[in-house]
Amino acid sequence: MPRDSRSVRVFVDEVTIHVRGGKGGDGCLSFRREKFVPKGGPDGGDGGHAGSVWLVAKTGVDTLLDLSGRHHYHAESGRPGSGNNRSGHRGADLVVTVPTGTLVYDADTGRLLKDLIDDEQRVRVARGGRGGRGNARFATSTHQTPREFEPGGKGQERTLRLELKLIADVGFVGLPNAGKSTLLSRLTRARPKIADYPFTTREPHLGIMELSGYRRLVLADLPGLIEGAHAGVGLGDAFLRHVERTRVILHLIDLSPPEGSPSPAEAYRVIRHELERYSRALAEREELVVGTKLDLTDAPAALEQLRATLGKPILGISGVTGAGLRELAETLWTTVERVRAAEREQKPVQIDLEGSGDVSPDVSA
Repeated sequence: MPRDSRSVRVFVDEVTIHVRGGKGGDGCLSFRREKFVPKGGPDGGDGGHAGSVWLVAKTGVDTLLDLSGRHHYHAESGRPGSGNNRSGHRGADLVVTVPTGTLVYDADTGRLLKDLIDDEQRVRVARGGRGGRGNARFATSTHQTPREFEPGGKGQERTLRLELKLIADVGFVGLPNAGKSTLLSRLTRARPKIADYPFTTREPHLGIMELSGYRRLVLADLPGLIEGAHAGVGLGDAFLRHVERTRVILHLIDLSPPEGSPSPAEAYRVIRHELERYSRALAEREELVVGTKLDLTDAPAALEQLRATLGKPILGISGVTGAGLRELAETLWTTVERVRAAEREQKPVQIDLEGSGDVSPDVSA
């Protein structure tokens, strides 16, 4: 059924970087000097404008790993002007690629500058300095030999904190060993680590599920949550924010938990409690509940008991035999499409506090 996938081998979802626009080129102080021209006028050219630093979101990038090893990003400075009214070359912009779903914060103030949620969305985070004017710009009818010129303006610089929230249609949640990684590997071609002990998933994994009719859904397998995750217990607290980006929560419950583990009903309540404590809006997200490991002996009876206890429809699946996977895939598609339709009807919320693609104030020359 699936044909394509994406998985993250080394996952970095938060980095701090320093960005600086280039310095504008200085204006030139020059006078025309030619044979047989005794009174050459001013001919100092302008300095070139400096390059700026831009962040550009790319769908194919899934981690901030490439930025974690380099913390300084400086755009090219403009070149100074020269005689004969020649302007200096403009400095090149520096484009830094980040994953879609990256939030850009000013590290000093904590202010959210931009939420890069769309592919190819870009924002200027450090404006380059303006080039200075040469003395030819200051010539007037009464001031024909100006010696004034302007130095290039300094580029803007700031420290940014980049935080990644994965964007997926469906996010898998559940206690450790609930079968999330197995399900992702069956629905997509992603290859997360699978083992018979808890916390085998230590970083989020993405996979693309393909259905007939050119239908696609992006699925996210998130590290297992445990009781107290919202307060920093276990691994899940570091990844709860990624669930906020998902349209639908797929809650997986082990129908045959090991001895000493919470019962299926208790496991459901533990995860629901953690979601509610972390964010009420997250707890109100569209949810599908699925019982896993249906191939085990006592699982069918446990599934019926769980349905009766929770009083809601619950699908049963087996990652080993493949039972229920096709029905689950179609149900996921129907649910996500319904949520997408509701999103289109709602008025979009502008997260960009600056209201444009440029979050930099003007830099005086």
